[in-house]
Amino acid sequence: MRQMPPEYYRQLEELQATDFVIVELTLYLDTHPGDHEAIQQYNAFVKKSKTLKRQFEKDFGSLTSFGYSYSKYPWDWKEAPWPWQV
Repeated sequence: MRQMPPEYYRQLEELQATDFVIVELTLYLDTHPGDHEAIQQYNAFVKKSKTLKRQFEKDFGSLTSFGYSYSKYPWDWKEAPWPWQV
């Protein structure tokens, strides 16, 4: 597997950490649906995640397939490493 630049790993780690917070807030909100502050945090992290994903895909290519991400030309999904391989 080819080595990716340090920025690849930095962006991927920030995205993973952000998405982890979203999962944790989702679990919390399942039992505390009236917590307005937690909902605001959730929405802020969702917005941040979308921004990070757009930037990562612009810089390094698709994070997912099956219609969740646009592809560059030529088709770039076949290019490794995929995010779960690093």
